[in-house]
Amino acid sequence: MAELHFFTGTMDSGKSTLALQTNHNHSARGRAGRIFTTRDRAGTGLLSSRLGLQADAIEVDAHFGFWQYVVRSLTQGARIDYLVCDEAQFYTREQVDELARVVDELQIDVFAFGILTDFRTELFPGSARLVELADRMNVLQVEALCWCGKRATHNARTENGIMVVQGEVIVVGDVEQAESDQHSRTAEVAYEVLCRQHHRRRMTAARAHAVTLAAEPLPFG
Repeated sequence: MAELHFFTGTMDSGKSTLALQTNHNHSARGRAGRIFTTRDRAGTGLLSSRLGLQADAIEVDAHFGFWQYVVRSLTQGARIDYLVCDEAQFYTREQVDELARVVDELQIDVFAFGILTDFRTELFPGSARLVELADRMNVLQVEALCWCGKRATHNARTENGIMVVQGEVIVVGDVEQAESDQHSRTAEVAYEVLCRQHHRRRMTAARAHAVTLAAEPLPFG
């Protein structure tokens, strides 16, 4: 019986690497699959991992229909045994519903990979729907680490080196911020994984380093 699998973890926990490995394992056994992703760091139509591996993928935007794509492909004579869906946190709830329908009505396995929560510690809609519908939910065993050495559980966003907890949920690359004179400046956006304690304190690695450097020397002579 086909199943809807959801693999989740923080950034740097190896989700995309596992997605590529999953595709390799199934294709090596003669199964035919399709790879989907959205807003990958390497660009449009690519699934990439931080280890340098990558594969061509079908880009998913907000209007993409998984059910329509699979049914059309099968009607045209294609064979599809499984789908690998990376960056699934960015999918809409309706798209996740379609993935579940593909599993139930067409008996095609779906392997979805994504982050649970955004930089505000709120569930992504796509991830929330996957938690609700998945036959199997798997938390990745490769632990990402906070700068302090504890297990990282939260994703943080920084703009110009300062951690923020408000703003657009989906930001890829730089963001434009309007100034009073109607011109704009580019904010440098970066992401970092933190433990809950340091996320609550907004204590990023850069800030912790700055605090350490600014500390008064001990009064030892």
